[in-house]
Amino acid sequence: MKEDFLIAKLTERRNAQSLRRLRLPRGQIDFCSNDYLGIVKNNLIEMATGMGQKSFSHGSTGSRLLAGNYALIEDTERMLAVFHQAEAALIFNSGYDANLGLLSSVPKRGDTIIYDYLVHASIRDGMRLSFAQSFAFAHNDREDLEKKLQHASGNIFVVTESVFSMDGDQAPLGEIVELCRKYKAHLIVDEAHATGVIGKRGEGVIQSLGVQQDCFARIHTFGKALGCHGAAVLGSQALHDYLINFSRPFIYTTALPEDAVAAIGTAYQIFPNLVQEREYLASFIHKFQMASISYNRVTGNTPIQVVIIPGNEKVKQVADMLQANELDVRPILYPTVPKGSERLRIVLHAFNTSAELDKLIFLLSSPVQ
Repeated sequence: MKEDFLIAKLTERRNAQSLRRLRLPRGQIDFCSNDYLGIVKNNLIEMATGMGQKSFSHGSTGSRLLAGNYALIEDTERMLAVFHQAEAALIFNSGYDANLGLLSSVPKRGDTIIYDYLVHASIRDGMRLSFAQSFAFAHNDREDLEKKLQHASGNIFVVTESVFSMDGDQAPLGEIVELCRKYKAHLIVDEAHATGVIGKRGEGVIQSLGVQQDCFARIHTFGKALGCHGAAVLGSQALHDYLINFSRPFIYTTALPEDAVAAIGTAYQIFPNLVQEREYLASFIHKFQMASISYNRVTGNTPIQVVIIPGNEKVKQVADMLQANELDVRPILYPTVPKGSERLRIVLHAFNTSAELDKLIFLLSSPVQ
């Protein structure tokens, strides 16, 4: 069977210098992973679990509505709801599943979704599966959001991230909350890259602002700073019950096993107490933002630091130079980001040393020819 149609698309990517490939870690200095607090690198979950405790199943044997529900997962959902000050929480197998399941099932035909132009692909895919109309507003632009709200119909949903995964900046959530109140819109916030990092206890941006009661839904994911797997949608009990009944990615998939859910519970015992790690990380972020480098930077006070180097070929050259110097920094290429905004996505961690950061800054201080 000929596969010319596949080869043609791969050739297009290759010619555009944007072909994606899997690669194994090579023991370089980590300026790439989402392990912001070092929970994975330092084996904190494994150390907290210990050897003598109860062993957990590696399989749930079915979907939550059939054989896959169990006491630990419901107990963990109750814990998540208490910690994040919500009525209820529902665990999904990943952040992607959570966004897909929420946005594909809740907005209906005749409703309106208004979303930040830079939201994650999982949010966009969820909206595509919804029958609601959807419109983007310019990134973090309050005025453009209000213009879109003025022409919205049906149930209105405003969707944004609290910390943007490819830019590292934060949404102006205080202003967005005010607009949602004014236009009676339902606010949905993806807290994936804020969980564990933002707030005194790592509770996320929404709670640090004290506006959790203004959110229709929040998505907290566990595969980044928390060092495990899965995600939860937080909201009202009615939303929880609705998703159990109508969210296809929840209904038609095997549930997370006990060992994965136990790791989530352990992570929530660990990360609220990593105050020094968050403070150390903040000092590194400030140092990098203040450093003199040869490329434009996105202003941001999160661990995701973005250096803009337009052009797939050029940004790959700089990334290759850093890789050759044992720094694991990855290029983000078009079409993942808009053409002309290709970048290095540099991630700072609580386990990076001052010497490692100084080396990174030094190497970025002279442009690659």
